[in-house]
Amino acid sequence: MAKIYKYRVTFPKSKSFLRDYEVQGDTTLFALHNFLLDDLGFAPDQMIAFKGLDKQQKQKSTYGLFDLGSGTLDGVTIQKTLNKGEEILLYMFDIHNNRYLVLTFVEEVENTFRTSYPRLVYEKGRVPGQFSSKYDNIDDTSIIESENNEEDIVAGFDSEEPEDE
Repeated sequence: MAKIYKYRVTFPKSKSFLRDYEVQGDTTLFALHNFLLDDLGFAPDQMIAFKGLDKQQKQKSTYGLFDLGSGTLDGVTIQKTLNKGEEILLYMFDIHNNRYLVLTFVEEVENTFRTSYPRLVYEKGRVPGQFSSKYDNIDDTSIIESENNEEDIVAGFDSEEPEDE
């Protein structure tokens, strides 16, 4: 029986969005991608990637629909990423604007009999728009209106990319 892992999903700089998912270790990144598309309501016709980071947030791998040097989404499982020490996955859902969700490994959990995985176990806040530069912040409930004001955009998103090895 495959191990079950709990991941916490956050959106950089937004305290109002949070999801906890449980995922089987033998789930491919492609299957996880499809689950996230369905759960978040994102369009399926976009180029995406996962970046694997270690605990120190140093990038170790990049996984794509095509092999980007570390493997393809359908050839890499959650278990393989954890075995490589990648406890943080960045789900790059808008590659052109460097927008991503952060999936952080929390813990191994008990396998619940007759449960389908992956599954959503906790949610808080509205899902960020897939193509919007606006975001929700629990400390500032107003939505940023100016898409051209760079200070507003930087305040909403972590623009630093992890270093390549």
